[in-house]
Order: sequence, then C-alpha cells, then structure tokens
Amino acid sequence: MSLSFTPEMLVGLPEYLTGTSRFQNINKIITYNAVWRKEAYDHLSKLLKYMREINASDMDFGGPGANKRIWYRVYGKKSPTNDMPHYTNDEITAMLLSVLSDEQKLTLFKSKNVDISIGVVFEDDEMPSRFRSDIYYESNIMVANFRRISQELFKIESLGFPEPIIKRLDLNYEKSGLILVTGITGSGKSCTLDSIVDMNNHNNESHIIIIGNPIEYIHKSDKCIIRHRELGEDVLGFKEGVIQALRQDPDIIVVGEMRDPETIATVIEATDSGHKCFTTLHTSSVVDSIHRIIGEFLPREQERIRLRLADTLKVIISQKLVPNKKGKLSLAKEILSVNASVRAAIRSQNIGEIYQMITEGKKLGMMTLEQDLLNLCKTNTITKETAMNFSNNRKRMEQFLAYTE
Repeated sequence: MSLSFTPEMLVGLPEYLTGTSRFQNINKIITYNAVWRKEAYDHLSKLLKYMREINASDMDFGGPGANKRIWYRVYGKKSPTNDMPHYTNDEITAMLLSVLSDEQKLTLFKSKNVDISIGVVFEDDEMPSRFRSDIYYESNIMVANFRRISQELFKIESLGFPEPIIKRLDLNYEKSGLILVTGITGSGKSCTLDSIVDMNNHNNESHIIIIGNPIEYIHKSDKCIIRHRELGEDVLGFKEGVIQALRQDPDIIVVGEMRDPETIATVIEATDSGHKCFTTLHTSSVVDSIHRIIGEFLPREQERIRLRLADTLKVIISQKLVPNKKGKLSLAKEILSVNASVRAAIRSQNIGEIYQMITEGKKLGMMTLEQDLLNLCKTNTITKETAMNFSNNRKRMEQFLAYTE
C-alpha cells in the first residue's frame, strides 16, 4: 500500500463489491475527503513527472496485465520500472478518479472507457505539461494509458519534408484541399499536424479551428486566431464539429481523426466548399489510405466518393517512427503530392499505379517509404535490418539495399 489513507478507505469497501460498484464507492470516499483526493492526485502527478524526466511517450498501469508495476515506453520500447511504488488496484482507481470531472466519471462508469486530456503543473511558474489518457476496464479493474504530449513543437523544416510539399501545406500557397497525415498509433501523426498548424499560425493571417478527441497541444494564436474544440467538452463529435466550423468563418479546419463514413464525407464536403482541411487516418501507406477512404462507404456510394476525393485530395503524408542507431527514433515517411496523373488514377480506379507515380515524383516532393528508408540508411541513421523491418514493400527495399552494397 502506497497511499496513506488506504487502510481507512478499505474500511468502507466491502470485499464483495467489484467493478463499477466498487469504483463508485471509491469515488464517494475521495470526493468527500479533499485531503485524500489531493494525495491520490499528487501520486499520479509524480508518475507523470517521472514520465517526462525519462522522456517516455506512454505510461501504463493497473490491472492484472501490469503485474503491479508501472510501465513506460521510451523510444519505442515498453518496459516496467523499479523506481516507482507498487499500488493496489483500489489505490490506482483513486488516483485515476482524482483527475476526472463528474461528467467524465459518468461516461467511464457507463461506457467502461473514457478519453481525457489533462494539464499538470510540476513546478511553480511552469507551463502545464499535457497528457492524453485512455482510462478503461481490464478484468473488471480500472486501468489506464497516459500519453505525453510534447510541449516542444518541431519546426516543419526539421521533419525532412521537401520544399514543394511544405508549400502545399501552407495556406499562403494553396487555399483549399484535403491533406492527410496517416500512420499507425504512436507514429507521430499529431506532432506532424501540430507542426503544420504552427507553420500556418506564424505565416498567415487566418482562422484555424482544431477539433480533437482529446485536444493535445494548445497553440497560442499569433497571426492566426486558433480555436480548440474538444469532443465531449465543446462539441459532440467530429462530424458535428466540421459542420459547425463551416458557420464559424474558418480558413483551415483540423480534424483529429476520420473514423467513420459520416466524418469522411463531411470533411470532403468542407474541402469542396473551399476550405483547407487537415486530418489523420490509421493506415500504413499512401495507397492504403486512398483504399481505406473509399472502402468505408457502401458500394453504391463509392463512385461518388472516389470522384470527390480525386478533386479534393492534395497531399498524403504516411509516416512511421523507426529506431535509429542512437537508440532513439527517426521519422520515415511516404509522401504523395496529387497532380493530374494521380487524380486520373483515382478516378479510373487505377489506384495501384500511384505507388510508381510516387517513385518517379521526386521533383514534386514525392517519395515512397522505401526511398526514405534508403536515405536514412545512406546517412547512417538506421541499419539495413531496420529498413527491411519497417518497409511496406520488402521486395523493393531489398532491391534498393542491394544497389548500395
């Protein structure tokens, strides 16, 4: 037991209580005792502060899977730490409930899952460190993942995007269209989006509306006025957020994720109306992203969506974070810049031809993932084995690497 009030708390918790009933009782106990709630919060704060100190991207704890330990992901590898106390399941429940609002608790108890974002001040006169969390049930026990939101933005130039692509991301050069940032969970999509927003914030006099679940990085308005709207707090859903944004005089709409056909259709409609839209998808390549969007719709609707996508799509950035020789992570990316040939391929259902167009599109700023992995090998950033392991087209990657030997 690591919380001082745990013995007293257990007095009010009959052993037969499990699951939501037990969580609700713990909530009542810490709600009526502000000192206990603060202690629970302070313990969670220490875990999060340690996360920042070791430069971890994620923290997991609670439930049988964690085996009474705190797990941190550092540079892609997740492992338990011996530097933190062991907490009981009831203590972890108290810690997690200490950061939830009454409305978030109701969502958690009803849906057995809740997504939140929080800001924690670790030192006086310091800006809050922000974290995104998913709190959920495992084996009827409350557990959580916390993801650290970097407070340091990457300059767009530092991400290795070619100049023609940076221009297409800039409202000053292209006023409308759909830009996708894709990749698996933990591939840095949100960081890339924030870098793009930051560039536009300092380059253009305009209005940016960000719709997130949850909101991660908080941008300070510079040349742009930036509105942050969080699902559940400020807006009901991504679709509703985009529809409402069209009545709020935006220049750029940023949608945290396109999860369903309704949101996809609404985002494409927003680009049709002359807005610039940035959003993300959980896909691992450019071609997969196009197939995914079209495949989300019923067969009778796919022709219409394909034609609208061909007209509105401007850029797809598909990225991965790969381990480098310094024991950290490097960004590897695949980039499509849509031109007349790409539009024709989408319209005529020849999407498979787009990979070759990317291969030959260097002058337009395009690159395949395999080409970028090869560049990382040539600069001695990653090993050939890493390039093979993270490539989407292993046969093409083998050919590239063979030419370098």
